[in-house]
Amino acid sequence: MTQALARFFGYAAALALGAMMLVVVADVVMRTAFRLPVRGQYEIVELMLGYTLFLALPAVFLLGANLMVDVADHFVPPRVRRALDVFGALASLAALCVMLWQMLPQALYMMNFGDMTFDLQIPKTWYAAPALIGIFCSALVALVLLVRDIRNK
Repeated sequence: MTQALARFFGYAAALALGAMMLVVVADVVMRTAFRLPVRGQYEIVELMLGYTLFLALPAVFLLGANLMVDVADHFVPPRVRRALDVFGALASLAALCVMLWQMLPQALYMMNFGDMTFDLQIPKTWYAAPALIGIFCSALVALVLLVRDIRNK
């Protein structure tokens, strides 16, 4: 189940990255060959960058691919190492919860205000959606992994 979810989020992020790359290549080709830029290229790239980043985040947590500094792991006993791992998981969970707590009111404001992008008139809620989904899913995964690690250790 974990692998399937990680694959889903990874493919969704890769799809957004591919779309972003195609838009940039199309813009470069169109500007060079025809002096005709892709309208709204900046907005599309900005949107796809958010989707790429925030949809890849749950996959990172699911696969345990977070960046870890293990300088102390070689010098401390296993019990201290486990405590440091739990502390790191708690810190990650806390950071994700703070991000969600700070982003949710902004997303609701954008939705209620009806904020749109300038060129393509894309509703700004489409910018907030991947962030909220990605951070919520990441926090949920971090919580489940933390509980599982505490039970196993």
